[in-house]
Amino acid sequence: MSLKDKIDIKKLPSHVAIIMDGNGRWAVHRGKDRNYGHQKGVDAVKEIIEKSAELGIKYLTLYAFSTENWNRPWEEVEALMELMINSLNNETTKLVNNNIVLKVIGDIDRLSVGVRKSLDYTLKQTSKCDGMTLVVALSYSSRWEMMKAVRDISYKIKEGRIDPANIDDKIFENYLTTKGIPDPELLIRTSGELRISNFLLWQIAYSELYFTETLWPDFGKEELYKALVEYQKRERRFGKTSEQVHEKGN
Repeated sequence: MSLKDKIDIKKLPSHVAIIMDGNGRWAVHRGKDRNYGHQKGVDAVKEIIEKSAELGIKYLTLYAFSTENWNRPWEEVEALMELMINSLNNETTKLVNNNIVLKVIGDIDRLSVGVRKSLDYTLKQTSKCDGMTLVVALSYSSRWEMMKAVRDISYKIKEGRIDPANIDDKIFENYLTTKGIPDPELLIRTSGELRISNFLLWQIAYSELYFTETLWPDFGKEELYKALVEYQKRERRFGKTSEQVHEKGN
């Protein structure tokens, strides 16, 4: 029996974020180079996108490339850029046919011209879709994002367009790259690492965290279903007591 049968569709998280980790180790364990692992990781990406949309998850955010990843060997970075271009070119039609809209967060000015060109095309082609929103974090880190927000707000204060006394959570969130996107209810990290790695630090303040030993290329639909079943066992209190949560009207 598939774990899908244990999922309560009425209690799905509307937003799932995933730190996709383990491609390199997966390849090394098989005597292959790291780029082979990244290629196989793309297959996992396709399956998780498809199954998330099929379930009815409204937002899926994938951490594809961090600002820190620019420090990897040049050959690996170049291979990743080429893989992104090919993936975007190959999957655009499928995204449109499945009514999936693509959004990108991160310092995309650092991406190669080829990647930006492919991104622009896919973003335009999917812009009229209104099904699941696929958010891809490219050249992204949360510290970069928050520092950018602080700078942008500071400029507005200097121009007299924002009163510092009025700055609150909502105003700050409007300057994040995730503006208009709800916070994730569930954050998944693969590969057994127990850290957040500079990902959505503001947005995951109340997210449920799920860590798995499974390396990303092996993270298929059943692994996704397992994470969702575990999520649905948890009680989301947002600072309240369990009794308050279960009181009528809360």
